Amino acid sequence: MRATVIHAPHDIRVEEVPDAAIQRPEDAVVRVLRACICGSDLWAYRGEAARKPGQRIGHEFLGIVEETGSAVTDLRAGDLVVAPFMWSDGTCEYCAEGLFTSCEHGGFWGSVGHDGGQGEAVRVPHADGTLVKLPAEAVSDDHLLTALLALSDVMGTGHHAALGAGVREGSTVAVVGDGAVGLCGVLAAKRLGAERIIALGRHTVRTDIAKLFGATDVVAERGEAAEAAVRELLGGRGAHAVIEAVGTEQSMRTAVNITRDGGAIGYVGVPHGSSTGLDLGVMFDRNITLRGGVAPVRAYIPELLKDVLSGVIDPAPVFDRTVSLDEVPDGYRAMDDRSALKVMIKP
Repeated sequence: MRATVIHAPHDIRVEEVPDAAIQRPEDAVVRVLRACICGSDLWAYRGEAARKPGQRIGHEFLGIVEETGSAVTDLRAGDLVVAPFMWSDGTCEYCAEGLFTSCEHGGFWGSVGHDGGQGEAVRVPHADGTLVKLPAEAVSDDHLLTALLALSDVMGTGHHAALGAGVREGSTVAVVGDGAVGLCGVLAAKRLGAERIIALGRHTVRTDIAKLFGATDVVAERGEAAEAAVRELLGGRGAHAVIEAVGTEQSMRTAVNITRDGGAIGYVGVPHGSSTGLDLGVMFDRNITLRGGVAPVRAYIPELLKDVLSGVIDPAPVFDRTVSLDEVPDGYRAMDDRSALKVMIKP
């Protein structure tokens, strides 16, 4: 089969690799219908996250089950399924607590020795615990498939950030980051009943999506100017809930400085390139809570799926470019130079 591999920074290739195949009784093989490129994939692309030459890449996909191992009981060939960005057994102590990303037998797509999502097919370990069935009729609805693809990562991650920030009915929310996760954070905050949502971003195409998703205000400044603008909008007190969806020292500092005393920050931006810039003394004095981390997306898919299917939420607009498998290297370049927000792949 053909799949995307990374050989070195800025060296993404689509190559012939061994076919995805059942290796253990708990496995399934999924033929990929939709996949995509994540902002976190760019850290490997830019050389800021180590990868072995020839390693697979990609962790967001949905598709059709082609084959199941002898121990798989909840799935059958022909099922349409979505995969969260990590696999999990669904039975260990962490999974029972809803923390699927800490599963004792879990792992990450594209890790050494495992298939990545950006290919023609994927071997799925612990298929019963990992995959979520989708309505069969969705396979013929291109827009719905696109929205459902967001459940593999960005919609669930935005929701995790909103929960971490304590978004509730009537709260004020500020979102640091105008990437796909930040935009889904806006959508999640709106879904949870936020009254006012301030999106921080400088790219009109992206902030227009933020407004579509429920943002009431946009702040285009950065750094101290952004902090002042948010506080001016909120009477000098800051936001009850702040979503941090970037992962840099500056973004975390901004998040802290625009949080209302007694408020909370939900952080899901993958830390990269620097320390977090956290001043615990400031957070202590102002009673600011920090919650977040790797989103246990598998825990959120069932409830978010219901709202996607009913039309309550539609994260599809975060995908603004579609490429074939052969064009995946171009998709990486487009996301790297910010000419694309989030690239979808149709193998």
